[in-house]
Amino acid sequence: MRFNRLADWLAWQETLHHVSIDLGLARVRSVATRLGITVPPFPLISVAGTNGKGSSVALLASIFQQAGYKVATYTSPHLLRYNERIQVESQEVSDTALIQAFDEVDQAREDTTLTYFEFGTLAAMLLFHEEKPDVVVLEVGLGGRLDAVNVFDADVGLVTTIGLDHMAWLGHDRESIGREKAGIYRRGQPAICADPKPPASVAHVAQSIGALWYGLGKDFRFSVDADKWHWESNAYGYYHGLPKPALAGAYQIQNAAGALMAIRLLRDHLPVSKDAVRRGLRSATLPGRFQIFSVQKNVTMVLDVAHNPQAAEVLADGLQESPCNGRTLAVVAMLGDKSIEGVLRALWTVVNSWYVSDLHVPRGATAETIMATILQISADADVHSFPTTGEAWRAARESACPGDQVVVFGSFHTVSEVLRMMKT
Repeated sequence: MRFNRLADWLAWQETLHHVSIDLGLARVRSVATRLGITVPPFPLISVAGTNGKGSSVALLASIFQQAGYKVATYTSPHLLRYNERIQVESQEVSDTALIQAFDEVDQAREDTTLTYFEFGTLAAMLLFHEEKPDVVVLEVGLGGRLDAVNVFDADVGLVTTIGLDHMAWLGHDRESIGREKAGIYRRGQPAICADPKPPASVAHVAQSIGALWYGLGKDFRFSVDADKWHWESNAYGYYHGLPKPALAGAYQIQNAAGALMAIRLLRDHLPVSKDAVRRGLRSATLPGRFQIFSVQKNVTMVLDVAHNPQAAEVLADGLQESPCNGRTLAVVAMLGDKSIEGVLRALWTVVNSWYVSDLHVPRGATAETIMATILQISADADVHSFPTTGEAWRAARESACPGDQVVVFGSFHTVSEVLRMMKT
């Protein structure tokens, strides 16, 4: 065995391939073939999209588990531990299981180099073959068509929302990005889109390959009352009087609507009662997505991994729906290849003071860059710069008065650092 510690395996995987992102299926397919895992023996749902993927996976897993099924999920990135990415029955796989899977992938790859994400994807599927779950839900990492997850044929492909992100790899407009996301669809299999106004390319890809298209607003829809919501489909029945998802934010109902379409389409193999749907909606959890904490001095803390304009707009909507009595102090650090200005403008009207920092990871933006962007939007903005996210968060927390809220956003890395500090 190459290493005995998980940390050593992960550090080595980051250097194995010559670049960290190298979209394509040939390498993963060749190793998957040697491992004998190319044909999943369980129903498989793949989830792609710009935003809402993690929430959709969490909702699907929660509902299926409440129906009594053994559910496995693969998500990325993680917040605190790599093990978060690979879960069976909501339990993270152990270091020992991961190390064993990594060793098997390492032996099977021979001289094929793999990226960090490709290595993890193969290890996850290898573990799922051993665990024999009733259903597996995979979150696509980047794009869809050429993402490592797409080596495995999905019984249901679910595309959430389409926004502008990862444009260097996926294209510079929603049509191009939608085309890449729709690459998870398969001929003769359900192709769901939960974006109410998707680019035409998504449906076009589905129809051109002979997938079975189901679009939000056309083939299924939802409506919302004060404290309940309703889902219906002309061909697949209805759920009336559903509880709102436990995941915070009104937009989660849209994610739940797509998840319910997938559940209805799999009902012949995996029947789910309305009661299980209700329980699953109430019990779904997902750290780092509009996650709210109450801290000292009667200050609210909101953590959200929003890192593109579409996600930032959703975060802004959530903050406006639940306004605080005082000021909103924003702690932000971002990757340099994100639309920094687009994210900041989306939140501009709901933030009173800005606490910005360097992000000390590859591709991380500097506090100077973020601060300059803020001052370009408004020269008299209240903005403070710090070397680290931890220092920015501590300063914001110390400046906050009773009734204020501190909102941490901009990247998984940003939220992860603050979560670690809150746990110490």
